[in-house]
Amino acid sequence: MTGSTAAPPPRRWDIFCRVIDNFGDIGVCWRLATQLAAQATVRLIADDLSALAWMAPQGAPGVEVHAWPGPGDAADVVIEAFGCDPPDAYVRSMQERMGGPPLWINLEYLSAEAYVERSHALPSPRADGLRKWFYFPGFTPRTGGLLREPGLAERRARFDRDAWLAAQGVQRQPHERVATLFCYENADVPALLDSLATAPTLLLLTPGPAQRLAAHPPAGVRTASLPWLSQAEFDHLLWASDLNAVRGEDSLVRALWAGSPFLWQAYPQADGAHAAKLSALLARMA
Repeated sequence: MTGSTAAPPPRRWDIFCRVIDNFGDIGVCWRLATQLAAQATVRLIADDLSALAWMAPQGAPGVEVHAWPGPGDAADVVIEAFGCDPPDAYVRSMQERMGGPPLWINLEYLSAEAYVERSHALPSPRADGLRKWFYFPGFTPRTGGLLREPGLAERRARFDRDAWLAAQGVQRQPHERVATLFCYENADVPALLDSLATAPTLLLLTPGPAQRLAAHPPAGVRTASLPWLSQAEFDHLLWASDLNAVRGEDSLVRALWAGSPFLWQAYPQADGAHAAKLSALLARMA
């Protein structure tokens, strides 16, 4: 008798993404796509692909990029990122797919709140016979975990920050600490700058609000404005810093992997829901 064999892994994955008003959605989806591509063919379908020009200028092996609405044939696994609703024609192709409907995953936002453990991996049946499964990233074994590519810690350990800074045209002065500022609009940035000014600080500014809000730093803070960086180079930016001020979801996870002290600005929400996310993360880390 021959032993049983494991089912082959899915051959094709489709990831659907709608870009709302920042780069976190497409950033998370691109990182996910590149990691899945190590085992399968991945198609990323998004309604705004412009950020990939600097986020992933070289593309990635095994990842196909399509403008919305994308191809019409359903893959083996369909990931709907952040409740973006795949096109109606694509959903019909899921119903008609030879061999049965694909696995449909609703990838949710990252949170340390308690409901994540209760909601992760729950099914959501639909009236048309299809079924979604909720996938919640998180910080415990009862969640979907966090994205981290193989070998990241080893690359972090070999990183030469002074060489990387020099490649950006920046040189750290003796006894100068390094900090990164990546933020949304934030009225507390001046207070942060005053706090950094208590010791010689080189502050690396990402494009957008950070460069505008820190345009006139106090004495003791020297700033350097950087261009938009690829995801790999953004990791290097965080590795080069002694303190990282980050925002949103993707950069929070990358700050955790960087292993340096960090400040986190959650995405501001009108109903104040971001305050609960912050409190939950602080409680989890404590």
